[in-house]
Amino acid sequence: MAVLERFYPDIYVKSVFEMPLDDMKKLGIRALVFDIDNTVAPFDVAEPDQEIVELFAYLRKQGFKLCILSNNTKDRVHLFNKKLGALAVHKAGKPGIKKLNRALEIMGVTPDSAAMVGDQVFTDMWCGHKAGLLCIMTAPICNRDQIQTKVKRGLERQVMKTYFKKYGK
Repeated sequence: MAVLERFYPDIYVKSVFEMPLDDMKKLGIRALVFDIDNTVAPFDVAEPDQEIVELFAYLRKQGFKLCILSNNTKDRVHLFNKKLGALAVHKAGKPGIKKLNRALEIMGVTPDSAAMVGDQVFTDMWCGHKAGLLCIMTAPICNRDQIQTKVKRGLERQVMKTYFKKYGK
């Protein structure tokens, strides 16, 4: 795997509402691990909107096990997850995979039957690839980011520029 490819998504979608669920099921994906900030909600929005609550309910009806895996605080993650009822992991240490592997174990799935869904190449995609998950990248929901994320966005744009050049979109 070329150096940059460890950061590339396997699938790129504009939003979580565009995930190719049927294709994912055909690949044997049974669990979805979501980042929160700028993947399913802006980082400064405390609770999921009704559309996200309905999406999670729909995904559950489709047979997917659901997890939120965030580098954010316990308070942030648990408040956000209250209406979603997913497995919730805070201070995940992405791109480290220790807490991701534990979440997969709790859900009773193997890495090849799970997908990581996130908006960042250096945390979400790299973490997912290191753990052996299918990696689905979304465009960031908004331009507002925490300061540590803002710093990475310029480099991230360069990585994605080479990805789009190679794979189109």
